[in-house]
Amino acid sequence: MPPPWSRRIPRQTGRPMRIKLDENLPAELLTELRAAGHDAESVFSEGLTGAADGTVMQAAQREGRAVFTLDKGIGNSDRYPPEDYCGIVLFRCPTRERGAVLNFIRRQLKDLLTREVTGDLLVVSSARIRSRRESRGGN
Repeated sequence: MPPPWSRRIPRQTGRPMRIKLDENLPAELLTELRAAGHDAESVFSEGLTGAADGTVMQAAQREGRAVFTLDKGIGNSDRYPPEDYCGIVLFRCPTRERGAVLNFIRRQLKDLLTREVTGDLLVVSSARIRSRRESRGGN
């Protein structure tokens, strides 16, 4: 029987998502995403802690990974045009407390992981997931 924490994120049934977690996200998320079948890495595990946003984004681009972050700077589409990346997911949590952030993300992942994120900026709030591509009338 799988450990209880592995049931918090739905098991991947389609194509696994390739994800890079920014340093501002709880480390438990990496383990849970992997247990759910996703190809997840973190800035911390790759020795990029404290690296500039541009360095993190270049690594994600090179590795073909969507970036999950709380950093509004990475969500700046002028600096990091979403169409140049495998996806940018900006979580807009009401608090930065680690446990609350983890629970917020867990609640959003079922819907988020069914979406196509490549070339898009998704802004995830308590109320909804907003797609930059959809808001601009893209596919």
